Amino acid sequence: MTPKSSWLPPDLHQYVVDHGRPPDQVLVDLADETVERLGDRARMQIAPEQGAFLEWLSRLLGATNVVEVGTFTGYSSICLARGLAPGGRLLCCDVSEEWTDVARRYWARAGLDDRIELRLAPAGETLGALPHDPPVDLAFVDADKEGYPTYLELLAERLRPGGVIAVDNTLWGGAVADPSVTDDTTELLRRLNDDLVADERFDTVQLPLGDGLTLLRRR
Repeated sequence: MTPKSSWLPPDLHQYVVDHGRPPDQVLVDLADETVERLGDRARMQIAPEQGAFLEWLSRLLGATNVVEVGTFTGYSSICLARGLAPGGRLLCCDVSEEWTDVARRYWARAGLDDRIELRLAPAGETLGALPHDPPVDLAFVDADKEGYPTYLELLAERLRPGGVIAVDNTLWGGAVADPSVTDDTTELLRRLNDDLVADERFDTVQLPLGDGLTLLRRR
């Protein structure tokens, strides 16, 4: 049940995890509890190699103002918060009190609850109410796919030059490259991928990490 980058066989996945800041006991226990409590829905949790990358990216940017859209049980938020610069803050947007109650417990266990703020409300409302100053350094979007275009536009308006938005699930299990798959979500993600690579506001790269991670750097 452990999520992984979709193209990696299990043995190579374990090698990648072991050689890229393996998850500590807090993250291991959180992943295990997510599986125990939520079963198949645990697949919504990011892969451990993706978590290591998000922490690294947060550190690389010297991020002090980070936004997460879609918190689930808290794995990605722990990784993002661990990479914050001194005095940095992470704002988490979600609508599920059940899932984020798990996140809150693990934020406290990781010693991060003093730098994470959770807002339980539709993400479009939360993002639309954010001030433009201070600007956002880094955002991670991993929520309802239908909301992606709205979330990305609201974040782009608040992102500093050189800031990054990381967009999850942009390969959608490979379906975006399979013309025989035509369901609404796949078609939405195809259009989104096409629009993002053509958007002159961003330097865009799509990585085969997790279920596809697109990075948008504000020019």
